[in-house]
Amino acid sequence: MIPAAWGPETLVPLPVLVPLFAAGLTLALHRYANVQRTISVVALVAATAASVGLVFAADGGPVVVDVGGWAAPVGIALVADRLAALMLTVSGVMLLCVLLYSLGQGVPESEAETVDEARVGGAIPVAIFHPTYLVLAAGVSNAFLTGDLFNLYVGFEILLAASAVLLTLGGTAERVRAGSVYLIVALASSVLFLAAIALIYAATGTINMAQLAVRLPEIDDTVRVALQLLLLLAFGIKAAVFPLSFWLPDSYPTAPAPVTAVFAGLLTKVGVYSILRTQTLIFPDSPVVDQILLVVALATMVIGILGAVAQNDVKRLLSFTLVSHIGFMIFGVALASEAGTAAAIFYVVHHISVQTALFLVVGLVEWRGGSTSLDRLGGLARLAPLLAVLFFVPALNLAGIPPLSGFLGKVGLLTEGVRDGTPLAWALVVGSVVTSLLTLYAVVKAWNKAFWQTAPVEIPEHAPMPRSMVWPAAALVTFGVSLTVVAGPLYGYADRSAATTMDGYTYIEAVYPGGSDRGTGQSVDVTDAQTDGSDGGDG
Repeated sequence: MIPAAWGPETLVPLPVLVPLFAAGLTLALHRYANVQRTISVVALVAATAASVGLVFAADGGPVVVDVGGWAAPVGIALVADRLAALMLTVSGVMLLCVLLYSLGQGVPESEAETVDEARVGGAIPVAIFHPTYLVLAAGVSNAFLTGDLFNLYVGFEILLAASAVLLTLGGTAERVRAGSVYLIVALASSVLFLAAIALIYAATGTINMAQLAVRLPEIDDTVRVALQLLLLLAFGIKAAVFPLSFWLPDSYPTAPAPVTAVFAGLLTKVGVYSILRTQTLIFPDSPVVDQILLVVALATMVIGILGAVAQNDVKRLLSFTLVSHIGFMIFGVALASEAGTAAAIFYVVHHISVQTALFLVVGLVEWRGGSTSLDRLGGLARLAPLLAVLFFVPALNLAGIPPLSGFLGKVGLLTEGVRDGTPLAWALVVGSVVTSLLTLYAVVKAWNKAFWQTAPVEIPEHAPMPRSMVWPAAALVTFGVSLTVVAGPLYGYADRSAATTMDGYTYIEAVYPGGSDRGTGQSVDVTDAQTDGSDGGDG
């Protein structure tokens, strides 16, 4: 199917195609740093604008495009429903702000030796950074839009290739070591995912998610649960849920601030999105697995935040809070209700903006204070009062102080946990409150040591922080605060997203309506005797 000119279908592939095309251009023009920067910014602005358009278009129903004109289940479908469009938009804003921030921090490779790397978090090789970053953006968009398990695997592999390069930018021993650990863990999860896809295809004859939603309930319960757990294991590694999160606190803090920010804010959320999508669409009504997820969510919250409390480096502290707050999202998914799913969706949007903003601000702290160790920082509130505010606001938001968006998301989760009323749900309610209090303790301790107390060592005077780094960080902090202002409409959109996501019928009918007659594709298990070949196969 060729999308109608200027119709909503035209917007669907743009968040994938525009960054990919721009990545090729920036690679070809690697000798022209200013041109690379312009292309990257324009590409992400265009992709984000398309995502915003999809938010409104998808509110009337999923917008589906068949790649190559081949309909489901043979062809690959790109599906922009409310959930996918919302994730695309928030990730687009985040990717754009981080890119603008990186333009102020990054320096050409030839200048790397003249830059105080301890202060700027490491020089970014511009020629490599731009095409890799754009490929990462395309991989994220592909993962959110795909309606096919194998294409989701392709999206993860694009992310893996790009993130491995970004983690090791600069080639220091510490970054190569961290990148190697990340690469090994990511490859292990990819192997598990690929094995799960092969087994699912062997059991059902399809990997199209809409068709899987129809076929999986028909297979043996034991086989279905085994396939579900294998997928959850693969996605759990990518989402960094306990006990599969061991790799994250050692991998993320070593990278330059923009890279750490985009990883912390977005990459784990692709794993959470995959869990949410498969649990609600492909494996609904799985009470045993939901109980397992509740236990995992509780362990992720508690172990993660205890790790954060024990840290004395701001980057590592935030890395552990990242792990901990993934537990809140899994909590919402595991409740397996519309209200729980809506709260999880709202919390994902909140956490992407807040966690990314905090890592960008910590990059500024490193620039101004020369370190991220709390033993070496102090008095920054006097030296850089704006920086103190930029850290304080998202830190309180992360802890869930009312009336900020973190508080609203947690109230939604706690309310649904109380309504569920099971012992495990009550344990999660208590665990959520304890985790929030410990998060507040951890971030206030960090703010107090870095900004309020007298520095144990004299912090040398540096040139003022580049405005090109300060303003993108401030914009992202403002975006996080604005989620509180628009919390009503945003939560309403999350409610509608949860309703269609939990329903499943709307998604299935959009992708695979009555045998998929939207294109010329035909399922391999439909013979000429069963159909005249004019439709897309009835699966």
